[in-house]
Amino acid sequence: LISILGFVISRILAARRNPDLIAERARFLQHEDAKDWDKKLAPLVGLGGGLIPLVIGLDALIGGAPDFSLPVKMISLIAILLGYALGSYALIENRFFSGMVRIQTERGHQVVSSGPYRWMRHPGYAGALLTYWATPFFLDSLLAFLPVAFLSAVLVIRTHLEDETLQGELAGYQEYSQRVRYRLLPGIW
Repeated sequence: LISILGFVISRILAARRNPDLIAERARFLQHEDAKDWDKKLAPLVGLGGGLIPLVIGLDALIGGAPDFSLPVKMISLIAILLGYALGSYALIENRFFSGMVRIQTERGHQVVSSGPYRWMRHPGYAGALLTYWATPFFLDSLLAFLPVAFLSAVLVIRTHLEDETLQGELAGYQEYSQRVRYRLLPGIW
């Protein structure tokens, strides 16, 4: 329910601020100018995201999963909500927040350095990672850490490759990366 609400609310807010963004995102995997490596990684992100609830359900069926304490669940719920808030803020703030890595020349692609992009270069991925890692604690599933770890590795690789693409192809991004040094975790990477 949290996932569905977060998805719907963020898309409504993004559509109000940047109406053409939703159309851009709807053409997922149809962009011929998307990077070849992203045509492989983007579906893996979807697969990993889909596996998490399936594995949680499987874990509940087979039993034996821990029952995390209420304080752990409350902290994880807060982390999930913060992750959704950060990802939604990034989506709403960045009119170029495409589902595929590409330079959107037809849309006048430029560097976005406002909102959460003041603190990190890829806040959408950071929000997603926070949500993914908190979810198994909230839903009592140790097995869910397997797809979470897989998805995290894919997102870190994608972040690295996307950042290289933007550094090499988007005017002003190198200067932006000098000002905002961290990709995902301020103070770390």
